[in-house]
Amino acid sequence: MSRASRAPFVVAHRGASAARPEHTLAAYELALQEGADGVECDIRLTKDGHLVCVHDRTVDRTSNGTGAVSEMTLDELKSLDFSMNGTEPAEVLTLSELIELVLDWKSRPTKLFIETKHPVRYGALVETTLLNELQRYGIATPASADHSRAVVMSFAATAVWRIRRAAPLLPTVLLGESSLYLSGGAATTVGATAVGPSVRTLREHPDLVDKAAAAGRATYVWTVDDHEDVKLCAELGVDWVATNHPGRTKNSLDA
Repeated sequence: MSRASRAPFVVAHRGASAARPEHTLAAYELALQEGADGVECDIRLTKDGHLVCVHDRTVDRTSNGTGAVSEMTLDELKSLDFSMNGTEPAEVLTLSELIELVLDWKSRPTKLFIETKHPVRYGALVETTLLNELQRYGIATPASADHSRAVVMSFAATAVWRIRRAAPLLPTVLLGESSLYLSGGAATTVGATAVGPSVRTLREHPDLVDKAAAAGRATYVWTVDDHEDVKLCAELGVDWVATNHPGRTKNSLDA
């Protein structure tokens, strides 16, 4: 994830989530069709040890069920409808299904940005399971960070540190809202290869990009949906922008 004098790469935040239910197969398929350079997902561990793409601690907001993801088996989650009242029913998406979709997409190589959620009841087991899954698909030990198909992110510095210790060539993003936190020693301490401020934080502290670059780190900004914010990220030299509108954002950058 090297910094370059070009428009930011576009990451589909939970898929093309402005047009399709978030974290569903339909959302990611649309994002790939719209030419996203990367796709982003949040992962949680089920009761029986499977990684699923769900943002919230519970399924209440995004499905027709209730309860904590960590207290449900994959079969129980698969029985729910995650279409968020859409016209077509949608199953919960497993990380393995998303990896296969991205790796099988032959039009262009697309990066997969995976955010681990913390605090959770399973703690470090989330990162251990994630690395095992990436290893199973042959993408846990890339030849270099630039050519990696997977990027691991977290707001939890300890999670980033666990990934860097176990898989030092995997790119990592330390996410955060605080400019002081991201431009301070935390990213260095955990070995993050990039920092991930919100677009609001970037507006207030545009020097974050240059500070990160000076330390040899890329910048991943979330969630960039407004045209003026897209323009700001391009002007500042942001490397990656996460957006709910991948197609529109790419068109805006290409204009």
